[in-house]
Amino acid sequence: MEQRIIISRNINEELATAISECEHDKIFVLTDENTERLCWPLIKDFFCLRKASLIVIKAGDTHKNLESISHVWSELQRMGATRHSCLINLGGGMVTDLGGFAASAFKRGIDFINIPTTLLSMVDASVGGKTGINFGGLKNEIGVFNESKFVILATQFLRTLDRENILSGYAEMLKHGLISDEKMWAELLRFMEDDNWTDRLSELSRLLADSVKVKERIVEEDPRERGIRKALNVGHTVGHAFESFSMNSQSPILHGYAVAYGIITELYLSVIKCGFPQDKFRQTVSFIRKHYGQLPITCDDYPTLLELMTHDKKNTSGKINFTLLGGIGDIRINQTATEEEIKEALDFYREG
Repeated sequence: MEQRIIISRNINEELATAISECEHDKIFVLTDENTERLCWPLIKDFFCLRKASLIVIKAGDTHKNLESISHVWSELQRMGATRHSCLINLGGGMVTDLGGFAASAFKRGIDFINIPTTLLSMVDASVGGKTGINFGGLKNEIGVFNESKFVILATQFLRTLDRENILSGYAEMLKHGLISDEKMWAELLRFMEDDNWTDRLSELSRLLADSVKVKERIVEEDPRERGIRKALNVGHTVGHAFESFSMNSQSPILHGYAVAYGIITELYLSVIKCGFPQDKFRQTVSFIRKHYGQLPITCDDYPTLLELMTHDKKNTSGKINFTLLGGIGDIRINQTATEEEIKEALDFYREG
C-alpha cells in the first residue's frame, strides 16, 4: 500500500481508520517530552488509542541520535512489540525521522503512522519516506528510505507552536514556492506579513496542502533522489552546513532557519551562475532577513563550513553539489561551484 496523506478534518475518525488499515496487534505512540506535554493530551482519550503504550524521548535535534533510537527499540522490546505491531510517531521532524527509522529496522520493519505536530514536519519531514538519525556531528547520516502507511496533517497542533517554530516550517514552504511557480512564491511572501497567523489557520492549511502537493509530485516522480527530487535540496547544501555548524558550536538553530540562510546563499550562487532574476532575489532575501535574522559567522568560519559541505550526501566525484535556480520554477540540479564562488556567496550572506 502506498503512503496516504490526509489533510485532517476529524483526526479521531481518520486515525481510527488509519490504524484499522495497518497491522496492529499492539499500538505504540512515540513522542518527545514537548509533544507528550502539548500534543498527546489532544488525542490520548481517543477510543482507538485506549490500549496504546507511550514511548517518550528527549526533545531537540541534538537527541536525534543512537541513544534515543536505542531507547525506542528497548521500550518496544520491553513492552512486547512484534513484527505485527504499529508505531504512531506524534511530533516534529525529529520524532517522525527517528521514529520512522526505528519502525523500519525493528523486527525488520513494522507499520508506522506519522502525525506531524510542527509546520516543518507537516510540510517536509513526514512526507517522502526519508528516515534517519544524526551521527558523528552530521545531519541524517544514518537512515533508510521507507514511507509511513499514513501521514495525518492536523493544523490544530499548530496552535501549540511559537512563531519561531512556525517560521522554521515556513522556510520549507518558501522553498517549495521557489521551485514551483511565481503565484505560490508571491502568496507565501504575502501571508507572513500579517502577524496574526493563528487567526488564519484555514488559509495556512490551504497553503500547506499546496506545499505538500509540490513535494508529493516530485517524490512520486523520483522516490530515491536520483534526479528531479534533488529540486527539494534548494537551500539545503549550505543550510545543512549552517545547521551542523550551529550544533557543533553549542548554539543550535532550528532546521528551517538554517534552510532560510541556505536559500540566501544558494540564490546568490543562482544569480551569478544561472541568471536568477535580481528582483526576485532581492525580494526573497529581504523577506528572509526580516523574519529570520542571521546566524553570526565570520570569514574564519568558512573552512569549517566548506568542510561540512563536503560531507553532504548529495555530493559526487568529490565536488560539492547544489540545486540552483535559473528562475522561480526553473530548477537546475547537479550544479557545482568553486571554493571562491562559495566564499563570495557566504560573504553576501554575512554582509548583505
